[in-house]
Amino acid sequence: MTFISLWEHRYRCIRRGLMFTITDLEQLQAEHPEWQMELVDGNIVVMGPSDYESEEIGAELIRLLGNWVRPRKLGRVTGSSAGFILPVLETENGKEAGSEQRNLRAPDVSFVRADRLKKSQRDFVELVPDLMVEIKSKSDRIKPLVEKIQLFLELGTTVGILIDPDKLTLTVYRLNAEPIVLQNNDKLTLPELLPGWELTVSELWPPVFE
Repeated sequence: MTFISLWEHRYRCIRRGLMFTITDLEQLQAEHPEWQMELVDGNIVVMGPSDYESEEIGAELIRLLGNWVRPRKLGRVTGSSAGFILPVLETENGKEAGSEQRNLRAPDVSFVRADRLKKSQRDFVELVPDLMVEIKSKSDRIKPLVEKIQLFLELGTTVGILIDPDKLTLTVYRLNAEPIVLQNNDKLTLPELLPGWELTVSELWPPVFE
């Protein structure tokens, strides 16, 4: 489907009282593998490329996490293309929604403990990551990013992080706790997930070469 046929299909779905499903997303992805997409409340959201700085910050965080996680076999670290099928939510009458109605989201950086995903999958995974990170791009608004983090926390993610390259801050979110804002010389630790690991926030910012 092109963008035009995508919206035509969207119109037909609305006329039938239907919404996009994971099957629709998979079909669209097969036809347009260059698109990065999420499925949010029945809507397929197509995301464009990130700005260079945001992507470099994400790559550096993945490297730093991976250097600690992989040798110790603690789990799996993934980037912004890894799709997570979120847990089924209850409907208003208390019944669970069908699997096709579930959301599929992709944080910028994720960590899943080894005991929760013992073997990698050649597919989307049906779980929430233990750690999820969103990195504000040049065009992003903060509110939707915070809402996405809060959703993951409510569904079982242990720690959510928002990195804002504009303000040079890293904000740590935990369920039912006040956010913690870290700046350049502050250290990020995740004792409940990665005991012993720490990161000085300034390590994330891209270097300036002479």
